Amino acid sequence: MDLESFTTLSIVLAMIHTLGLFTAVDAIMTARTSQGAIAWALLLIFVPYLTLPFYWIFGRSKFKGYVNTRRVRSRNIKDNTQTFRVVDVSVVADFSDRPDLLVLERLADFPYTHSNDIRLLVNGQATFDAIYDAIEEAKEYVMLQTYIFRDDGVGQRFVELLTRKAKEGITVYFLYDEIGSYQLSRTFLNDMRESGIQIHAFHTTRGKGNRFQLNFRNHRKIVVVDGQFAAVGGLNFGDEYMGLSKRFGAWRDTHLAIRGPAVQALQWSFLEDWYWASAETPHVNWDEAPVENAENTAIVVPMGPADTVETCGLFFVHAINSAEKRIWIASPYFVPDKQVICALQLAALRGCDVRIMLPERPDHLLVYLSSFHFIHETAIADRIAFYRYQPGFLHQKVLLVDDKFASVGTANLDNRSFRLNFEIMVAIFSEPFAKSVEEMLLADFEKCRKVDPNEILHRSFWFRLGVSGSRLMSPVQ
Repeated sequence: MDLESFTTLSIVLAMIHTLGLFTAVDAIMTARTSQGAIAWALLLIFVPYLTLPFYWIFGRSKFKGYVNTRRVRSRNIKDNTQTFRVVDVSVVADFSDRPDLLVLERLADFPYTHSNDIRLLVNGQATFDAIYDAIEEAKEYVMLQTYIFRDDGVGQRFVELLTRKAKEGITVYFLYDEIGSYQLSRTFLNDMRESGIQIHAFHTTRGKGNRFQLNFRNHRKIVVVDGQFAAVGGLNFGDEYMGLSKRFGAWRDTHLAIRGPAVQALQWSFLEDWYWASAETPHVNWDEAPVENAENTAIVVPMGPADTVETCGLFFVHAINSAEKRIWIASPYFVPDKQVICALQLAALRGCDVRIMLPERPDHLLVYLSSFHFIHETAIADRIAFYRYQPGFLHQKVLLVDDKFASVGTANLDNRSFRLNFEIMVAIFSEPFAKSVEEMLLADFEKCRKVDPNEILHRSFWFRLGVSGSRLMSPVQ
């Protein structure tokens, strides 16, 4: 190597190490945990060549710029929703004497509302039929937000419907996550735009500090029609959610169909995300429309990496801590943090019936392997029961506490939902609704096998090594 090349190489290496040093300072200042700060800092200082790209992609814990955009650009709808949030007390459920319930209201920044008609939608056929019928009846606008949208049979059915409604003069807003829906072609998206559909990607890499961040996702699935109907839950739009996947076959999922004041909170959540993606202010209906004789009191809890606190984790911890008799959770993934593990163990020690339902078949290998470690770590003798759902793939996100509280939405029991994804859950306080969730989950438990928490100890060395290695990646799973 000649002197000039050596000098150039030395300068490049010095610049990389300097950049690694400055980035290590950023990691120390912003990492969520002391262990994470130490790990990132050491790797950035001593191995910056490999670590810098990984930190730029996976290292951030907060989604930059979203809060400021929300504050500056959403004043118009904030003014409109003051009626919903503060003035119109006719639809607001007053829990001022229940500090345990006020926790969720303060987390959500939305009030509880009563007079909601909320219906469980079990699996793809019921969900897509309900959404299709609601869109068919749209008079003013349709808002559709999803993590995954496929250009397949299910996707084309809804594109044809949305295109027809747009031609009828209905305003159609379509928001998708560009990472979850990465398979959508430019031609497909352009065709939708040309048909009159207003379509935007969420743009998780938009904004200062997010340029290289591929780790944040908008995992919400929301449909709002005319501000009067909303659907939310675990189903994206694709053939696999109808049980047509060659890999999984049957697909077990749960959605909600909602009419009543809670629709306004779901509409608000959509509009915040739409602002971030488009900087536009849609004109929408803010009529709360309470449903006569509907007895469901509900609260909508949006959560995500732009929040000042870790809303999703706190939501689960609070729900588990509030359990007196039982806590049943159905989730496709089980990669909890220490707080959730401790909350589950304390619930079991209080004598609660603690059950966790997971899929038998994995869709993401690392998360599946990690679950073996966390099942073993969480279990206390036979006080916490784990179940593996046998037919196809279980994807529902459902929570049942005691006899009056149930929740359905998009959040999984894993670190990605706790800290990296934009999620949304609807909590319903209603004995009849909780009973319907109980009956649904009991039917699911009948299709499960009960898990031995120590089964990992009976697996091969290589399997246990894979589980241990996967656990190290749990912060980004």
